[in-house]
Amino acid sequence: MTKRLSQQTAPVRPFSPPARGEKKRALTADEWTDAALWAMQEGLGGVAVESLARALGVTKGSFYWHFADRAALITAALERWEQLATSAVIAELDQIPDPRERLRQLLTTSILSEDAHLAIEMAIAAAGDDALVAPILGRVSRRRLGFVVGLYREMGFSRAVAQTRAILAYSAYLGALHVLRNTPEALPTRASKAAYARHIAAALVPKK
Repeated sequence: MTKRLSQQTAPVRPFSPPARGEKKRALTADEWTDAALWAMQEGLGGVAVESLARALGVTKGSFYWHFADRAALITAALERWEQLATSAVIAELDQIPDPRERLRQLLTTSILSEDAHLAIEMAIAAAGDDALVAPILGRVSRRRLGFVVGLYREMGFSRAVAQTRAILAYSAYLGALHVLRNTPEALPTRASKAAYARHIAAALVPKK
């Protein structure tokens, strides 16, 4: 359910690679959080305090000023992901009056997200059994499913049918993530991803 997160509107902070700390400037907790989320492209193992400090050009003392430990940083990064990849996306889609167009935009932009954002999404999904990840991932999944159920309900489907269709739509998205992660040669170019996204949208967005 990610998209071009760097283009989200205020008050959501832009999502971009971390910049090295400037001399004599203390990093904020938000900067550490953003750096940790970016590092999650490598999985949870990529979130290492020493490595992040080197990348940011600061000492570990800056980290401990804001966070008690690595677990607190990971939790903050996951909550940041939840805000960017779910809350902000839903808020933006809710501005579209037609539920069919909302669903079409959701499906296509999710699959066509920038590689870094998809990598983070895949890494978090792969770490779903982790004690830090599980509660936030579960909350995100429930909210995403609930949003799509609501779209189908607006289209006139019963709750049971809307639930089934929403599960199918979310499964298609998760399946696409699996393919992109494990068999990238199946969708090697942006054009192939776009064609797949159009096919998925045509299959899952009912006509009026």
